[in-house]
Amino acid sequence: MSAYSLTAPIGCTNYKLRSLLRRVSVVYEREMASTGLKTTQYSVLTHIEKLAPITQAALAIEMGMDSSTLSRNLKPLVASGWVAIESGEDARSHTLSLTKAGVAKRAEAKRAWKRAQLALNERLGVANVAHLHDVIDQINNVLLEQVA
Repeated sequence: MSAYSLTAPIGCTNYKLRSLLRRVSVVYEREMASTGLKTTQYSVLTHIEKLAPITQAALAIEMGMDSSTLSRNLKPLVASGWVAIESGEDARSHTLSLTKAGVAKRAEAKRAWKRAQLALNERLGVANVAHLHDVIDQINNVLLEQVA
């Protein structure tokens, strides 16, 4: 018999996921605080570094964010000189890339992210974290298929 019950789950899935996310976020936010970045900003820097040059619209799609949320996250990164906005193929399009300072900030933040990741691995157990990642990936794929 599996450790998982075959009966209907009890409780609200949304509540349970949000509760877990808050607890996990605390671990990451604590480590990231020393860098001056929020975890969402680190994620934006990471995606830009990986995908640059990329338009804001394409980045929003890639990150699963709406454009206005991404704009709010980009403003302090641009103001700090970490993200450059350059003219794109036409007057309305602009591409994003990291500046040298942005590459350095992302590298600093990656070290903080790694500390948080290792702390969670230690606290939860590597096997549990790997299993959690597998379940998250499976569920994301199912939900993405429904949206498409």
